[in-house]
Amino acid sequence: MKISRRNMIQSLAIGTTGLALISTDKSNQALAQTSKTPSLTSAFSGQHPIKPLAFDPASLNGLSEKMIFSHWEKNYAGSVRALNTVEHRLEKLLNDKETPAYVYGDLKREELLRTGSVILHEYYFDNLGGNGKAGGDIVDALNQSFGSIENWEKEFRMTATALSGGSGWAILSYNLETNSLHNYWAWDHMHNATMGYPLLVLDMYEHSYHMDYGPASAGYIDAFMKNLNWETINNRFLKAQQSSMLLHEK
Repeated sequence: MKISRRNMIQSLAIGTTGLALISTDKSNQALAQTSKTPSLTSAFSGQHPIKPLAFDPASLNGLSEKMIFSHWEKNYAGSVRALNTVEHRLEKLLNDKETPAYVYGDLKREELLRTGSVILHEYYFDNLGGNGKAGGDIVDALNQSFGSIENWEKEFRMTATALSGGSGWAILSYNLETNSLHNYWAWDHMHNATMGYPLLVLDMYEHSYHMDYGPASAGYIDAFMKNLNWETINNRFLKAQQSSMLLHEK
């Protein structure tokens, strides 16, 4: 089973039609997107790909392959498919003179929510697969911003724990406007500080841990921290600093 799931993820290929193709009929039914004529307008293209996992889900410490794959397949991939559908519908309704503004507004809200879900899930999965040992320039930055990296982690864990039993995200963010690091509490996919660049993302929706830990989210948070890929997190930090410098150039 482990081999088939791993191969399934690694063999995922997204074509220009937006279809997610994997090796088994069952997974094809779960992940395949409806083929549609692509829009010529990028804002309504509905061509967002499903991104494969960058690590072997069977290799994580304290996070089961079954839970990770379910999270990736059902929640993340489901949001990608939903976003593609929403974009197509937005274009169709925009060109329909009978569309009421409030109907269009509801769909725009769904577009915002699904966009946040897709991006945050991709950041979440991409910052997993490491050994949990912090390194790089981000460590000095956390020490400076929080007094110590231990203080940062204490607050990050507290922020995540505050979301236990409900839903949301704990996000270490670099603000491009203020050049500052903060841990943010995000109640859903649409909450983030303006100009905030996510560096480290923790999914606190129950689907991300209930299969392994039930309501005991503390164990999940511990396991998450042990599997962090700090090289990825540090690279995000360096990119955020560069983006901020460009933003403030005169």
